[in-house]
Amino acid sequence: MNDQNGQGDLRTAEQAVEWITGLMPTIGIRPGLERMELLMEKLNNPHRRLKFIHVAGTNGKGSVCSFLESVLRQNGYDVGMFTSPYITSYANRFKYNGEDIPDEVLLRLANRLKPLVEEIAETEWGPPTMFEITTAIAILYYATVAFPDYVVWETGLGGRLDVTNIVAPLISVITNIGHDHMDILGTTLEEIAAEKAGIIKPGVPVVSAVTQPEAIEVIRGTAAGKKSTLYLIGEQFNCERLFASENEQSFSFEGTFRRYDSLDISLAGAHQVTNAAVAVMTLDVLRQYYATMVDEESLSEALKLARWPGRLEMVRTEPRILLDGAHNPEGMEALANALEDVYSFDSLNVMVAMMPNKNHDQSLKHILPMVNSLIVTEPDFHRKMGAADLAELAKRLQGELGGPRNIVVEPDWKKALDLLTGMAEQGGERTLSVVTGTLYLIADVRSWLLHQSKSQKGW
Repeated sequence: MNDQNGQGDLRTAEQAVEWITGLMPTIGIRPGLERMELLMEKLNNPHRRLKFIHVAGTNGKGSVCSFLESVLRQNGYDVGMFTSPYITSYANRFKYNGEDIPDEVLLRLANRLKPLVEEIAETEWGPPTMFEITTAIAILYYATVAFPDYVVWETGLGGRLDVTNIVAPLISVITNIGHDHMDILGTTLEEIAAEKAGIIKPGVPVVSAVTQPEAIEVIRGTAAGKKSTLYLIGEQFNCERLFASENEQSFSFEGTFRRYDSLDISLAGAHQVTNAAVAVMTLDVLRQYYATMVDEESLSEALKLARWPGRLEMVRTEPRILLDGAHNPEGMEALANALEDVYSFDSLNVMVAMMPNKNHDQSLKHILPMVNSLIVTEPDFHRKMGAADLAELAKRLQGELGGPRNIVVEPDWKKALDLLTGMAEQGGERTLSVVTGTLYLIADVRSWLLHQSKSQKGW
């Protein structure tokens, strides 16, 4: 084992984060597990000592992770949770019992990895990416420092070739399949489903909320080929929404092993009922297969405690400003449905920014018809779609679908936010303001509204 503990030359947590995130623009995304396998080998394969719940899907991954983490912690387990992208700071990715990784631990682990990363960079495989190093830090943190009972483990991108797929989980979860990252994962739902299904491991049970017949066929075929039992929404489990408001919902659940007449959640939108049902089915499978303890009496209370920033999150009430990182067609459709379903308003003003390489016309068509004023801006990130280009697309769709009385282009997101806030104050309490699109915008707006500071945000 090439340990090299503490032999790097990083002196502060800030330097460690700069070193890791500095690799993003230069190396970017390189799917494949070879560098990760090499890195784990040099560290004596610490991931093999952990119990993972592996979560993939187009939308809803973070919410499902949050539901799982909340219930397991409420039942007395120590829980690690690794998610991406991060909304406020880099350390948000690595949770242990709800707390971010301490700075001194992050620094120590980065210094342990740095010489190994430099070693691998000299091989035929080339330098590890930012996400590979980040994933390695998560594994080291949980396997050598925190020692959780369970690690809730979210995929970064896709599944099959995603760096997180180095683990052998107790259970695999595929929330849903939609049109996202099509430049990398494939242009059809079958191709995208095949990438997500890549997290299914031999004999390991799978829980999924996939609904499209062509995607179900891929998931079912992969599970059968791996001799993995599949628990699919609409077949092995079902849920029904009983009540919904802006900050509370209840639903009934019926699964293979038990039913619940009424469970509560705080996250808004019908799609969150589905996400909660996926979490409940996952927990029930863990109970059956691995004797995980879940107290039925406190299940509803634990689900209700789950929070997920930047998803239908009301960050201000006077004036009302709602944040929702709807960055693909399915996410925008869920936002539009939630706005019609549970939010009351006479006037809707929306501020939006997007990344390039996205299916933006399919996204915007869901929300434009109900918008009064649209402010198009840009995220403060090295990759972004120009506000003028996105506004042009919105204007073309406006001609086809109707929608905003006025479309304003303001590339500076802070100035755009001032415009949105001004409109909200002028419109009064029957006006709802929504900030949506890329999570890189959501991260900065959220941080600014809550803490008057910019976020570190990133993948």
